[in-house]
Amino acid sequence: MNRYLTLIVLFIGVNTISAQTIYEEFESYKLDDRREIKIQLPRNYKDNLEKSYPLFIVLDGDYLFEVVAGNVDYYSYWEDMPEAIVVGINQVKSRDADCYYSEQNSLPIESGARFFEFISMELIPHLIGNYRLTDFRVAVGHGETSNFINYYLLKGDPIFRAYINLSPFFATDMLDYIPEGLQKAEKKTFYYLTTASNDIKAIQEDTKTLNKSIAAIDNKNLLYTFDNFEGPTHYSNPTHAIPKALESIFFVFQPISKKEFKEHILTLETSPVDYLLEKYKMIEDLFGLEKQILVNDFKAIEAAIQKSEKFEYFETLGKIARKEYPDTLLGNFYLARYFEEKGETKKAMKTYRSAYILEEIGGITKDEMLDRADAIKRDFGY
Repeated sequence: MNRYLTLIVLFIGVNTISAQTIYEEFESYKLDDRREIKIQLPRNYKDNLEKSYPLFIVLDGDYLFEVVAGNVDYYSYWEDMPEAIVVGINQVKSRDADCYYSEQNSLPIESGARFFEFISMELIPHLIGNYRLTDFRVAVGHGETSNFINYYLLKGDPIFRAYINLSPFFATDMLDYIPEGLQKAEKKTFYYLTTASNDIKAIQEDTKTLNKSIAAIDNKNLLYTFDNFEGPTHYSNPTHAIPKALESIFFVFQPISKKEFKEHILTLETSPVDYLLEKYKMIEDLFGLEKQILVNDFKAIEAAIQKSEKFEYFETLGKIARKEYPDTLLGNFYLARYFEEKGETKKAMKTYRSAYILEEIGGITKDEMLDRADAIKRDFGY
């Protein structure tokens, strides 16, 4: 018999393109109680049966779930982050008990220890068994629950790869434990920390102290971001911080920006095509997703090759583009550029003329391809 009890399903929206929210009562033997959880599934989750998704676990789900879920849906809609499953745990009646810790060592005890095991030993295994998930998990907390999510960081082989700490109310010893845990991280770990000018004074002080400690850590596996917003209070800070947190965690997933192009690609001494491949390999390794290379990113690498005049890189770029977009002009355009710059003009002319049977893409038109072929014919008298 399934101990995870009755599901009450409510789909928000009027059609299948809307994100779906499920309300579930979860019966926990660890807590000896039922807990209300909210689950937002990505748009078209039911139609993409081969696709898996990162997981967000949001504490203080009573008020924080909708803020996180809305931002995740928005950012994933614009492809600035992968689609993800967001799960909120309601704690309005149990927050103090859930976050209970020892005054002696700042670690969870009694009801706090049971809540810790509920998430790691019951809720996440249940979600893994019922939804299509990658291994990339994000924990989100605010105030006392932000302190709590850091307990998972202290365990060997942590179950979360990213931590969003919103105006955290830290237990005393956590200011020492957290840097120690981040220093030992053996996998890529994203850590986002925030306070604000109108935050609670004790939180501002502790957060700034922790920021100094984390900023001094030398660990290539740590990807750390700190924000101190001007204006927000303790209660309004999450609405400012969550978008910034998503941007910082999923920066590699985003299309190549002008900043990335200028600061990272144009300054390369090696191949920009290798940079492109490494970017998408990192996406696969971090998030467990095979993402098609964006046309925007092909165009950025094309611009870098053009600017550096290292036209030999067009050959590899063209082969990759053919694989990613086989029915379009993209790959043949780059290969034709390669042949033309190499002096193999007949091959270039023939490749440009392939435009007859391929689809236009990324501003590359059949007319442009054919004009280039005609120009070669005129210049060389073929």
